[in-house]
Amino acid sequence: MIEVKDVKKSFNGGTVEVLKGISLSIKDGEFLAVLGASGSGKSTALNVISGLERADAGEIFYGDCNISNLTDKQLTEFRRKNVGFVFQRYYLLSHLSVNSNVRMGADLVGNKNYLEFIEAVGLKDKLKCKPATLSGGEQQRVCIARALAKNPYVLFLDEPTGALDEETGRSVLDYILKLKKDRGFTMIMVTHNRNIAETADRVICMNSGKIVDEYSVLNPKSAYEIGW
Repeated sequence: MIEVKDVKKSFNGGTVEVLKGISLSIKDGEFLAVLGASGSGKSTALNVISGLERADAGEIFYGDCNISNLTDKQLTEFRRKNVGFVFQRYYLLSHLSVNSNVRMGADLVGNKNYLEFIEAVGLKDKLKCKPATLSGGEQQRVCIARALAKNPYVLFLDEPTGALDEETGRSVLDYILKLKKDRGFTMIMVTHNRNIAETADRVICMNSGKIVDEYSVLNPKSAYEIGW
């Protein structure tokens, strides 16, 4: 269970309020979509909840652990052991192969069985390929495999299909949803696409740094059932 309590975050010396006191609970194994337009604060919320950035005020609990009280070293170790990230930009190392890029994530937690994740995202035949030789969808799948190779408690995704065309985006989203179902990790995805939010268990809507709506999805759709 993740508990977010009255979290606030500002930039530029406190002059730009981005998060204005958000609170929510996320169940173990839940898929939560964070929906909102550009500038609504959704990506900052993702970064703060994951521990990638520190909140200015409020508390964030993972079970009994209040990550708001951790030192920088402890917070780095927490992220290493507990969370995985998939971003819109791939952030792959261009000089490394698919195998080596994914192994980087696995090495952070001493996971020697990382090849199963490369196979799970359909790239077993691309082990020796460099990122420049891959399509956008294939590069995003490498990122997903790298994140999952850490065996994370929570997978955070920031617009993972935002840079992809419809066909590739549906394929990547389908991979993510299948892996989520098979492995049962908690997943939090930021999106501006209301259709993609229909694949989640629950949706929170953000505007101007606040949560303005929240609802459960009674019958989550597959990647191929939603509009695009």
